[in-house]
Amino acid sequence: MTNFRIESDTLGEVKIPETALWGAQTERSRNNFPTGEKMPLEIIKALLQIKKAAAIANKELKSIDADKADLIVESIDKLLALSDEDLRKDFPLVVYQTGSGTQTNMNTNEVVAHMAATINSDIEILPNDDVNKGQSSNDIFPTAMNITAAIAVDNLEDSLQHLIDELKVKQEKYWRTVKIGRTHLQDATPLTFGQEVSGWVSMLEHDLSYIKTLNKTLGELAMGGTAVGTGLNAAPHFADIIAKEMSKLYGIEFTADTNKFYGLAAHSGLNVVHGAIKTLAADLMKIANDVRFLASGPRSGYGELNIPANEPGSSIMPGKVNPTQAEAITMAAVRVMGNDVVVDIASSQGNFEMNVYKPVLISAFLESAELLAGTMTGFADKMIHGLSVNSDRMEELVEQSLMTVTALSPHIGYHESATIAQDAEKAGTTLREAAIKSGLLTPEQFDEWVVPINMTNIDQK
Repeated sequence: MTNFRIESDTLGEVKIPETALWGAQTERSRNNFPTGEKMPLEIIKALLQIKKAAAIANKELKSIDADKADLIVESIDKLLALSDEDLRKDFPLVVYQTGSGTQTNMNTNEVVAHMAATINSDIEILPNDDVNKGQSSNDIFPTAMNITAAIAVDNLEDSLQHLIDELKVKQEKYWRTVKIGRTHLQDATPLTFGQEVSGWVSMLEHDLSYIKTLNKTLGELAMGGTAVGTGLNAAPHFADIIAKEMSKLYGIEFTADTNKFYGLAAHSGLNVVHGAIKTLAADLMKIANDVRFLASGPRSGYGELNIPANEPGSSIMPGKVNPTQAEAITMAAVRVMGNDVVVDIASSQGNFEMNVYKPVLISAFLESAELLAGTMTGFADKMIHGLSVNSDRMEELVEQSLMTVTALSPHIGYHESATIAQDAEKAGTTLREAAIKSGLLTPEQFDEWVVPINMTNIDQK
């Protein structure tokens, strides 16, 4: 049987597990909202860091006794030193709670206050009056949202750059490896595999540029707005000190010099950055699909690429190898696209002075960043790194293609070239045989004009 203690809040008495560090408001939320995933620990850790900075700011501004501020800092340091598993024990609340994140803010306040009591019971630390001094859930939770999002996007950028680097290795290695191009899923003129990969690289480099440009908006903190954006009960310069502390801690430029009414009611920055993440997801889906289709086979598909055998591909078919890393990253992309709808709709729900979809918004955002960062790393290391080209198959498909006839157009005209291609298709012969049979050119002319590597313009600047 679990032992309990009794605590009170403004609504009355609440029975709480005896060893829990949380208090009455956390317990009410735990019982009222039991459904869904837990609040991300990244948010909890950011809230703890913000409250530590708030205690430092309040001490500097003489808004709180120095001994109380120091004890709050010590308590938070002790909590931050815990493993994720141990930290989670006292932060049991879920995403689907109050839309402002108030209960998670109070969970943090209560845990810090109770931890302080275990360190020094002679100094009374109150959750609302001391730990939450100069703050409101309405400004501290969106501040934590932006901080955690900025950190997550930094990690995403690192993973994206790693994938770009791996692709550039393949681009250089296969720069002159000729293959047939495809448009509308039909044969087109030749290009090199290196050129094809360069298109993928450019897509991702553009995505990285978009994200880096937009990521700066996450540095704008709502801290200091308190309840509705007016800053009621927060000391002058309080938010500036916190922003400075956060910048120093995370190595990211944060500022409190922002419009607080915007910071509480809107999450446009998170929305626009997630839009760029969704764009990245779309490009990753295209690239991963290209890789897995080009590797299809190995004997009954395109068969142009050889993919690493990371695990058995079937429980019944021996020796089967599947493009699992491509499947993982495309599933992640689908999830990100769905999350973008969540972020978009949640961002639109800023009713008057407060957006009340904050927890689900940041949960979706962080999931997207984490999913893409992880699956991009796996795709880079376990798919692209070990990828190789089946050059014989590429050469075979180039020779079989009828679209190399395009090289004849400048010499004999579009119409005659089309007739040659159509005749070759009907007769089941090679393009060379059909061209010579037409009498419009000699074998020597065909060999001079139809040179696949020259058709790629690979040597042109």
